[in-house]
Amino acid sequence: MKKDTQLILALDVTSRARALSLARGLIDYFDAIKIGYPLILASGLSIVKEISAFFPVIADLKIADTPNTNRLICEAALAAGASGIIAHAFPGWDSLQACAKSAADWGADLFVVTEMSHPGAELFMTPLAEQMARLAVDVGAAGVVAPATRPERIKQVRSIIGNRIIISPGVGAQGGSASQALGAGADFLILGRSVYEAEDPEASAKSVLKEIDLL
Repeated sequence: MKKDTQLILALDVTSRARALSLARGLIDYFDAIKIGYPLILASGLSIVKEISAFFPVIADLKIADTPNTNRLICEAALAAGASGIIAHAFPGWDSLQACAKSAADWGADLFVVTEMSHPGAELFMTPLAEQMARLAVDVGAAGVVAPATRPERIKQVRSIIGNRIIISPGVGAQGGSASQALGAGADFLILGRSVYEAEDPEASAKSVLKEIDLL
């Protein structure tokens, strides 16, 4: 990914037309678009191909299955045009390694979830986040996902993964602070509802860029 704005748009709308309109309208404010199950299930995997034609796409399928199934999922997303994929670490080394190999084969980036941004993640994910960060390093992942809602966790993950990329969800609707997340060591911030549900999505994106002194 380029690193011009340090923002990634989580495009979790379910309308193909709305997704394309937002992607084209916000291209100057984001470095990549993250597309997950809501849009892919509603519009088909072809939406990845359409948007990746003019915007880098991270396929956020939070892949978490057996090694062979992981490989098949990765290959489908990457063949559709995604330049990055997101996978869970908890299924274990062999499952995550399958994702890492697929990413390498396609020249794509693998991002490993260490901890999600919602409160419930503290129950099972927080206690194991450091182990999952180490597993991301072990398989050679490009980076990890760490929560902007808990900047102290970003700092801890950064101490484990070195110079690998940290992308951080939870800014905006979930209450995470853009400046605090970047200050803790995040490389990119993931914005979703606070932008695509806003009356003026461009103005919402601009407000975050002003907060982090990039506008």
